[in-house]
Amino acid sequence: MSTRAQRVTAAASERVRVRRQPKKARYDRTTIESVLDRGLFCHLAFVHDGHPFCIPTLHARVGDDVLVHGSTASRTLRALADGADACLTVTVMRGLVLARSAFEHSANYDSVMLLGRFRLVEDPEQRLAGFAAFTNKLIPGRWDEVRQPSRKELKATTILAMGIGEASVKTRSGPPDDDATPDADRDTWAGVVPLLTAFGEPEPSPGLRAGIDLAPSVRRLTEAGA
Repeated sequence: MSTRAQRVTAAASERVRVRRQPKKARYDRTTIESVLDRGLFCHLAFVHDGHPFCIPTLHARVGDDVLVHGSTASRTLRALADGADACLTVTVMRGLVLARSAFEHSANYDSVMLLGRFRLVEDPEQRLAGFAAFTNKLIPGRWDEVRQPSRKELKATTILAMGIGEASVKTRSGPPDDDATPDADRDTWAGVVPLLTAFGEPEPSPGLRAGIDLAPSVRRLTEAGA
């Protein structure tokens, strides 16, 4: 595990330093972890056999690592496990920023970028903890409600971990930037339209037996957004 001093040094490296509008950059570990935890899925970019790929996938953070998982037959996971340089990004959109001019339109967001290489998670206890992290990332508390993976299912799944080393966050918040410009004299509405995410009414599986109540984890999830 990296020391705090090493993490801070890596996070501020030139490879991940935000050069365009650097005031929007954050390099502290708390902000990095916050964006990773709030985002539901990530994009993984890497080069394999001379070709670029960018794959959307679920992720979960466990301590100092970001985990991804999938089938042992996955070409993506095999390439990453072999040590391919990778870029992992997570973006959380929070609103549309509407200005008086087309040029000043933007969005409010938090985006984190990690650079590094993945390693294969082989320890049985860490693999099981990874499964739990993925399950509870989707719905907190779900792991305790379901059957845990069998030996066959564990064998069929690859789990990779990337340490949170070189990382940066870019964030934007607030109104459009043209309030104090000549465009403010235009009769055009300007402001922020918040982007809200909510869960709808749960739809039972067609094969769900009668009399089975909604799981507490699902109830908490839907009630939280009510």
